[in-house]
Amino acid sequence: MPFKAFIDYLLLEKNYSKLTIKAYQNDLNEFSDFIKLEFDSDSIEAVNYPQIRSWIVSLVERSISNRSINRKVSALNSYYKFLLKIESIQANPLAKHRALKTSSKIQVPFSENEITTVLDELYFENNFEGVRNKLIIELFYSTGIRRIELIDLKLRDVDFSNQTLKVLGKRNKERFVPLLPKVIESIKGYMDCRNKLEIITNSEALFLTKKGVKIYETLVYRIINEYFSLASSKVKKSPHILRHSFATHLLSQGADLNAVKELLGHSSLAATQVYTHNSISELKKVYLNTHPRSKK
Repeated sequence: MPFKAFIDYLLLEKNYSKLTIKAYQNDLNEFSDFIKLEFDSDSIEAVNYPQIRSWIVSLVERSISNRSINRKVSALNSYYKFLLKIESIQANPLAKHRALKTSSKIQVPFSENEITTVLDELYFENNFEGVRNKLIIELFYSTGIRRIELIDLKLRDVDFSNQTLKVLGKRNKERFVPLLPKVIESIKGYMDCRNKLEIITNSEALFLTKKGVKIYETLVYRIINEYFSLASSKVKKSPHILRHSFATHLLSQGADLNAVKELLGHSSLAATQVYTHNSISELKKVYLNTHPRSKK
């Protein structure tokens, strides 16, 4: 069955995460339900572009964002490309499709002062959760790690002798990120607290709840939002904004774009360049304040 073969292809050959594969399944099932209802067809392999266009129009009428629609159509396009690859279809009905226009989302990073306020001035309780929460914030800002990457860290991923952290990124791609001496000390302090937990269910996981189980996404988001709400008035306060801050602050200090790309685990420079707009604004500021011909 082509659909099952496609899922296996994503998992085994493309090394997509389970979350990504689940999103692909949901999008394909949604389209399958649509053509069944609207065109009484049981096969998404035999559809034509006008039928797909009808689905896109229905999504627009439901006020789904263009960005989300493009993601759904991209999942469908990947499926048809796979069918072409295994010669189950002769032509891709989405071959000439153009993605809907989307406005570029500018993520506003935390300022260096805001991060300093959180890490150096806010009170973290001197217990397991307080020590853990501070380390989570330190790791996000000092490594640029993604939220799911942090959640999936294992004890063995911390190399104290080389002061590095092994991170399993998208498509199971490993990278090694250097750790600041200060962060190494924070990890050791957290490990002491972790070892004193009465029950540890997930023994391999680095970050645990106080009940000894692996931390989860909503908890991590809540930690970041809670502490940064005390130091920042920005609308969005999330792990991704810390990742964005990490990249922006490095680039503002003159870090090489390729080096930042490697630290973030990006596969192309284009993905890293979205973080440069803030560093460019800093360069403009320096330029206008220092150039002899600038009107200060």
